[in-house]
Amino acid sequence: MNKIILKKQIAPGIKLMEVEAPLISKSYKPGQFVILRVHEKGERIPLTIVEANKEIGSITIIFQEVGKTTRMLGKLKEGDEILDLVGPLGNPSKIKLYGHVAIVGGGVAIAVAYPIAKALKAIGNRLTSIIGARNKELLILEDEMKEISDELYVATDDGSKGYRGFVSDVLKEILNKKATFNMVFTAGPAIMMKVIADITRSYGIKTIASLNPIMMDGTGMCGVCRVVVGNEIKLACIDGPEFDAHLVDFDLLINRQKMYLKEEKLSLRLYEEGSMIE
Repeated sequence: MNKIILKKQIAPGIKLMEVEAPLISKSYKPGQFVILRVHEKGERIPLTIVEANKEIGSITIIFQEVGKTTRMLGKLKEGDEILDLVGPLGNPSKIKLYGHVAIVGGGVAIAVAYPIAKALKAIGNRLTSIIGARNKELLILEDEMKEISDELYVATDDGSKGYRGFVSDVLKEILNKKATFNMVFTAGPAIMMKVIADITRSYGIKTIASLNPIMMDGTGMCGVCRVVVGNEIKLACIDGPEFDAHLVDFDLLINRQKMYLKEEKLSLRLYEEGSMIE
């Protein structure tokens, strides 16, 4: 169970894995995620389900090796097993006919945006997708997004591909040309989503953000993933992960994401030095 049946690198430090998970694949809906644990003393981390193959009973995940656990996950090979894989967790995306939808994804979170965009397009929505990364080497799922989009815009921080700048700059430029959307969906770094929300708020466009707070058990028991939405405390794992972007306290989210940076860096350093093997 939880055997890795496919593993490949899709960008520097970014890997894709297809994992045997028949029960999860059977119940999965776009927007949901899993919590996994590499070994019995390891931490639990959330990862979005990018695709589910119900015929063979597998799910696909994409992750960036940024900390100890993702580095350990990245070292697993095809045929290895992930110790724990729990899901599908979180509320599914509200997939319905909105009309013209903009999908704005940044960095590895393009993997969050893709399955939702695919489901929205499948029922007849017009899809304008804006994806971005620091440079062209780190851009993921471009071909997949192009295939399902009516228009695809690419932005890179350094201008190595597409628009030089941020996805928010592209969105603002489109809106300044009098184009409009019935709904905007965004997934990416918290600061990116905050800027997107500020832009769409001024145009009165409903915007949904997929939040990415620190998360542990994914069932609402620990309270680690709490966020403030509309001045109310919500748990991203059971109330989300998607919320009205215009009501999210992004400043609080950003501050909470930084709470354990020192400890995370220490853990990674000790692991890389061989001082910590678990």
